[in-house]
Amino acid sequence: MTDTIFPLESTPAEAQLAIKEEFGFFGDWSERYQYLIDLGRKLPAFPEEWKTEENRLLGCQSLVWIVPQGDAERLDFSAISDSAIVSGLIYLALRVYSGRSAAEILATQPDYIADIGLAKHLSPTRSNGLAAILAFIQDTARNHA
Repeated sequence: MTDTIFPLESTPAEAQLAIKEEFGFFGDWSERYQYLIDLGRKLPAFPEEWKTEENRLLGCQSLVWIVPQGDAERLDFSAISDSAIVSGLIYLALRVYSGRSAAEILATQPDYIADIGLAKHLSPTRSNGLAAILAFIQDTARNHA
């Protein structure tokens, strides 16, 4: 597994609150998109050898690779996209869910999406991609629970 920076906060709820507060600093969506791009650049390195069809997440227009590791006590996710904005969306999802137990993941709804107005400002293809990322994380947790 690559070095992980997640979790940044001690609970998923704290992570979602931090995301809401951070996005609240920006006045408009052009600033928020730039922040998403900046967050995507902070993702831990993703090994080239992991960029295989087996690790590719289907349902995204962009290329997305995601690798889960761990067990019911702690699941870590490494992921990357060829799209800067999608990488930012991945960062937010991993901030909330990576490094958590399967039970915590399954008990946590992605409220941050509505809290920051993300759903209203993503294209349909990016919304589908985000849904695919979140579904993969939930399915992985369900399989380990």
